[in-house]
Amino acid sequence: MTETNNIPENLAGMIDHTILAPNARSTDVLRLCQEARDHGFASVCVNPVWAKLVAQELEGSAAVACAVVGFPLGAASTDTKVFEAATALADGAREIDMVINIAAALESDEDALTADIKAVADAVHEREGLLKVIIETCLLDETQKVLACKAAVAAGADFVKTSTGFSTGGATVEDVELMRKTVGPDIGVKASGGIRTREDALTMIGAGANRIGASKGIEIIGAS
Repeated sequence: MTETNNIPENLAGMIDHTILAPNARSTDVLRLCQEARDHGFASVCVNPVWAKLVAQELEGSAAVACAVVGFPLGAASTDTKVFEAATALADGAREIDMVINIAAALESDEDALTADIKAVADAVHEREGLLKVIIETCLLDETQKVLACKAAVAAGADFVKTSTGFSTGGATVEDVELMRKTVGPDIGVKASGGIRTREDALTMIGAGANRIGASKGIEIIGAS
C-alpha cells in the first residue's frame, strides 16, 4: 500500500469539490460553493451551465470555478470543445477539465490526440486559464495511457487527470504512478473517480497526485 503518513498541510486546497450529476440543481451547486469558501477547496468543478453561478459565488475567495468540456465521452469535435472552453471561461471559469478523443488514444493516433488537446489548451491559456486533460484510464491499456499523457504534455496541458467518474472505473494507484512517471515533476496529476475517503485521497497523493477530484470533499477533510 502506498504510504499515507505524510498528510498535506492543506488537504482541502488540493481538492476540486465536484458536482457533475445531470440532476444537480442550483441549490446543490450553491451548497458546494459555500463549502468551498468555508473550507478552502481548490475549486468547485461543474458542468458548463453552472460556470457563471459558481464564479459569482466564489468571487473574493481562494477557490475558483472549474468547468468540464467534452464531458463525459470526449467524442465532441475539437471545435466544439474549444467553444465550450471559451464560453465557460467567459462565464468566469478559471480551470477547464477536458476529455480527450478516446478513440484516437485507442488507435494510438498521437497526432490527433495532440491536436485536439492543443486547440483547447491554446484557447484556455489565451484567456489565462488552466487546462486539465482527462484521459479516462479505465478504457486504455498502459501503452495508450502513456501515449495520451505524452500528447497532453506536448500540447501544453497543465495537468493530466485519470477519469471522468462516469465510465467503467475511476482512479487507481497504479494509474496515478504511471501518469506521474510519464509526465514528470512539472505537470500536475489529478486523481478523480471513486475517491471517497481521507485514506483514498492520501493514497493518491502518495502515488503522485497533486490534485484530487471528488464529490466527497467534506468527508475527505473530516468536516462535519
